[in-house]
Parts: sequence; C-alpha cells; structure tokens
Amino acid sequence: MKKRFTMLLTLVFIIMLSTPALAATGDIVDIASGDENFSILVTALQEAELVGALQGEGPFTVFAPTNDAFAALLEALDITAADLLAQPDLADVLLYHVVSGKIMSTDLTDDMMATTLQGESLTINLDDGVMVNSSKVTTADIEATNGVIHVIDAVLVPESFVLEDIMDMPEVTDMPNTGGESLYTPMIWIGILLAITLLIRKRLLA
Repeated sequence: MKKRFTMLLTLVFIIMLSTPALAATGDIVDIASGDENFSILVTALQEAELVGALQGEGPFTVFAPTNDAFAALLEALDITAADLLAQPDLADVLLYHVVSGKIMSTDLTDDMMATTLQGESLTINLDDGVMVNSSKVTTADIEATNGVIHVIDAVLVPESFVLEDIMDMPEVTDMPNTGGESLYTPMIWIGILLAITLLIRKRLLA
C-alpha cells in the first residue's frame, strides 16, 4: 500500500513537471484588477496615477499587498483608507513595492538587496520562507505579460515616509481671513488722520 502511494505521488509530480505553465494573459494591472484581494492596491494605483506606468512594457517585479495587509496598516497608523489615499507621498509608497526587471522566486537569494523604483532598497531574507523586509511572500511567481507579482502579507513602508495628518491640513475655508483685516485697519487710521487734520484746520481758521 505504501509502495503504491509513493508511486502515485511520483506519477503526479512527473505530470506536473510535464504540464506547460499557463501563459500570462494580462499585464500587472489587469491581474491585480481581476483579483478582489487587491482592490485597495488598485484604487491606490489609480489615485497615485501609476496605472499607466505599470501597464508599460516593463518588465516589473511587484510585491503586492493584499486588502488585509492594507487593513493592518490602517489600524496600526489609526487612519482611514481615505486618509491613506490622500497622502502626498502615496506614489512613493507604492513605487517602493516595484523593482525593475522580472525577478522570479528562484532568482531570490538570502540577504539580496533590490532597489525599488522609489529609490530605496528592499532586503530579501530566506531564513523563514521568503521575507521582503518584514513582509512575507504568501504567493509567488504570478506571471504577467510585463513582469511578475509576488503577494505579500504586509505593506512595505519606506524609511523616508512621513505620515501627514490630513485632518489638520488647512483647507481654503479654514484659512484665517486676514484679507479683510489688512484692508480694514488702514481705513481706520485714514479716518482718524482725516479727522485730526480737519480739527487742526478748524482751529487755525478760528
């Protein structure tokens, strides 16, 4: 029985090896848009106007955080998704997940440094699965026509990122109304000076 089971496993393994891999049917944005687990990522790419860039020829390697990864980040930062999408450095955060070239999981080496399109580098660690900085690759080698996607369980945040408090950023309606005050004050002094001048002329003519 044990021998039959071993032979069956060997046969399945041989069939898997002999079956050609499915050809990529879409670019990186197409694949991400077709998976509801990446809906926040896709929305962020649209907000940062990076969709066109990631639909380019590439090739690109994208470490793609899931919705759960974004939810964990929002909870840690105590902000809403709207706050995140309104961050001035949103594009930099997203580009920190993108490396030029197509890097498959078999190309990764321990302590490998990968320079991102944002400019800072990611550190690859293979001690416990595949780790990208402190994020773990949960699904590797999702091939696209212009690169490859590796799914990660946490959002990568560059060291240079500074969280802006969107609620405290002044809007036009919140700006102090100094225009009226700067016009009103000189008019008061003009009136006072005019009254004094008239009083002096009246006394001189008396």
